[in-house]
This record gives sequence, structure tokens and C-alpha cells, in this order.
Amino acid sequence: MIDEARGQAVIRPAEPDDVPVLHRFIVELAEAEDFPGEVTAEARDVAEALFGARPVAEAVVATVDGEPVGFALFYPTYSTILGRPGIHLEDLYVRPEWRGGGLGQKLLAHLAELAVRRGGARLEWWVLRTNDPALRFYRRLHARALDEIEVLRLDGDALRRLAGDEPAG
Repeated sequence: MIDEARGQAVIRPAEPDDVPVLHRFIVELAEAEDFPGEVTAEARDVAEALFGARPVAEAVVATVDGEPVGFALFYPTYSTILGRPGIHLEDLYVRPEWRGGGLGQKLLAHLAELAVRRGGARLEWWVLRTNDPALRFYRRLHARALDEIEVLRLDGDALRRLAGDEPAG
């Protein structure tokens, strides 16, 4: 499925030297998705999240002939109902010229294998409702949408207010 004339795809754990390309991929992903809002994360934020004193996420990089062509960034989750860990996929991105050859599926399969090896019961992610190509891709893999939950968020002033850092107003 991967274009063999252009080399074999390799998926490997991200390293600190990958941070600039990971940040660039994050920006490209947000632009490709027409994400509502701007990317405020900087490369140093990505470095801290992945390689800081208390890493909160992990990433894998897909390369072809040593050239980064995609990535997946993820973090551990836990289900109290199942009593088992899982993985939340935060970002999955393959450069446009490498799409359609199976690399996205290879990245997801890598994370699924990692989840299973770690004793996990789930691999979960969110996708923008407006990202039709991604939705079609995930459905082909038999991923299912969850009707039983709503994704909710506290941020900005509401988050600070609840935390007691800002007066109610």
C-alpha cells in the first residue's frame, strides 16, 4: 500500500530532535482541518509535553527514507468501568502527498497494537464533525461514533472562575 518506489514507511517513537517537525505538522493539521481558532502551542510546549520533567503525552513519527511524513500524538487514559487503561489519540496527521497509501491506517494500527500490549481496552479520539475525509477513513476501519456521551469543556474564564482564580461575574 505504501509507495514502495519511494521507500518503506517506518513508525518510530518521537525523539527530542523531532519537536520542530511535530510542531510544524500540528500547525499543518489545524490548517488542513480549518480548525476554529489559531494554534497557540509553540515548539517548546510540545517538547515539554513529550520530553519534559513530567511528560503527559507520547508521539510516534512515520518516516519514509528518513523523511518525516506523518505522526500520531497520544496519551494514556483509564476506564473505571472496564478497570483498564486505554489510549487517547490527540492528533493523527499524514502529509497530503503521502495520503491514500495506507500510512494513516499503519499509524492507527501501531497505536492499537501499543494499547493491546499495554493491557488497554480502548483506542479513542475526537474528530471534527466537518472533517468528512477523516470520518470516512475511520468508518472504513469500523470505528464507531459514541452516542452515549457528550464532550464538554471548561476553559478560559470559566475554568479560572471554577478554580477560584477569578471572581464570579
